[in-house]
Amino acid sequence: MNQGFEQAKAQRNWLERLGAKIPGFGGFLDRELRRDVDKRQREYLAGEVGRIKEILRSKARAYSDAGQMAALESIERIEKKLDGLGQTIRFADYGASGLFDVEKIREDQLDRLYEFDVQWVEGLSQLRTEIEGLPAASENPMAALDGVLAHLEALAAHWTKRAQVISSVVQSK
Repeated sequence: MNQGFEQAKAQRNWLERLGAKIPGFGGFLDRELRRDVDKRQREYLAGEVGRIKEILRSKARAYSDAGQMAALESIERIEKKLDGLGQTIRFADYGASGLFDVEKIREDQLDRLYEFDVQWVEGLSQLRTEIEGLPAASENPMAALDGVLAHLEALAAHWTKRAQVISSVVQSK
């Protein structure tokens, strides 16, 4: 997110750059920019969850064509969890929690949040790899689907801890 913030900051128009020079107003602009970057990041992650769901759907079609009906029940549960996770990410609301108040928060505190986000993205990437590597339709996918479901549940639980990380960062200012 920090790299995204710096890129967004560099793309400000001349009026925003002028406003950044006004005492107090620059902090407001930076705070709003951080909120915007966080929202964009969450939109991207929710989109990635949707792309993973599409991969799962293509696997579901193959299992359906092969008559693997038991696999479809597991896939439906995974799809519902993916939907819920995507919505949770997309609509996460941290309001005016102070996280984006760049004058008050230290870089090492933001690093904790960024580290959390990187770990989460890596977990999401691993989930995608697991789904892409599900057994062929001619094989029994049940054990692999159980593993995907367990990984997805752990990933969803990890995401809910993001709000706790934000709260700890804000409280330790």
